[in-house]
Amino acid sequence: MTITKAAAVGGGVIGAGWVARLLLNGIDVSIFDPDPEASRKVSEVMKGARRAYKRMLPDGLPKEGKLTFAKTIAEAVTDADLIQESVPERLDLKHKVLAEIDLHAPANAIVGSSTSGIKPSDMQVAMKKHPERLVVAHPFNPVYLLPIVEIVGGAQTFPEAIEVAKEIYASIGMKPVVIRKEIEAFVGDRLLEAAWREALWLIKDGICSVEELDDIMRYGFGLRWAQMGMFQVYRVAGGEAGMRHFMAQFGPCLKWPWTKLMDVPEFNDELVDLIASQSDDQSAQWSIRELEKIRDENLVGIMDVLSKTNKGKGWGAGALHKDYVKRLGKLAAAKKPVSKAAAKAKAAKPVKKKAKKA
Repeated sequence: MTITKAAAVGGGVIGAGWVARLLLNGIDVSIFDPDPEASRKVSEVMKGARRAYKRMLPDGLPKEGKLTFAKTIAEAVTDADLIQESVPERLDLKHKVLAEIDLHAPANAIVGSSTSGIKPSDMQVAMKKHPERLVVAHPFNPVYLLPIVEIVGGAQTFPEAIEVAKEIYASIGMKPVVIRKEIEAFVGDRLLEAAWREALWLIKDGICSVEELDDIMRYGFGLRWAQMGMFQVYRVAGGEAGMRHFMAQFGPCLKWPWTKLMDVPEFNDELVDLIASQSDDQSAQWSIRELEKIRDENLVGIMDVLSKTNKGKGWGAGALHKDYVKRLGKLAAAKKPVSKAAAKAKAAKPVKKKAKKA
């Protein structure tokens, strides 16, 4: 399923990322955000997104969708095929916003929430007309480049809505993964929260610095995860005997008191100051916009490399990236007008006549 118009409710980092991906796929977007700085913030994200997409498509981008800033939620969602809600993670605010979206959105529109942890069942109770069309559509930042989106249905979500949502997000170059059981924080953030919790302990206890921890990730297992994930990496680590050997070899260590995942360091000013000061030492020489540019260039480069492996078929995110760039290239080619000179040359080109049979 393809869409022609989308609505975004909330224009923060994630909301603006959705706007960028949709616009750069040629989809018109109407956005509502009461923040007086919303236009400027979205514009900054669009600059970064256009820069990244120009690197992906050096021969030209597709015709960009039209962006409209609506004065109300009702105005934003009018005639939208997809409504993406990306307001702050407060259930009371989600209820208020989703109730208004439900009241004014077309009955057949899919409503996707960008929440990173709230269960859809807890949100859709506020939707009195069509709660069955709400799904969690949880992306990762930057939304315009990272293709993964976790799709989660609630108690009232129709299976058909999940299927339509999968088609919509796939049509804009994303990799929708349906989470089989509704659970807080879904899958991605649960994994990240576990790593974040252990990282805080390692910094607090003086085992390593912020920069040293990041180096261990980005020079080590982060590179493996980027193209194989966790279980496929460990399957390879098991050698010819595969995953069974790996599990037998490393399974016992799960009983060793290595990690502190079930314990949380006290989140006080001392810990915040420690993390923040080390982060400043690591990255203060770059502005946030400069870091975003570096991040985006690295992501495009990694996905581009992965798109050329596996005998040219691409691997993982690279295979999806290869198809996405090809599709965007076709859209870009379709928008280019034929020049008068080219049209004249084509018209003047003699038509070869078939030779008559003797």
